Amino acid sequence: MFNERELLEKSIEPNSPLKKYIVDYVGGKTLPENDEVTVEMVINILSEDFPEIVLALAEENFFRGYQQGLEDSLHPLEGNLSDDIQE
Repeated sequence: MFNERELLEKSIEPNSPLKKYIVDYVGGKTLPENDEVTVEMVINILSEDFPEIVLALAEENFFRGYQQGLEDSLHPLEGNLSDDIQE
């Protein structure tokens, strides 16, 4: 089962120049006690400082989910049912 909190609480390893910049920036603004910057911290700072990017990602995610829901409602039984039964 998908656990959204697990993903949000994950510490970010600054293993690229962009990640290092973001981790340093977010760490400087949030001042975490354990010096670890999490995905949730980055999202919160991005939503404050760069809401346009967060909104664009959220809109894209919404529309893809909506489109998938429409496709599923139009073709509910298409797919390989034998795979589902075997699991």
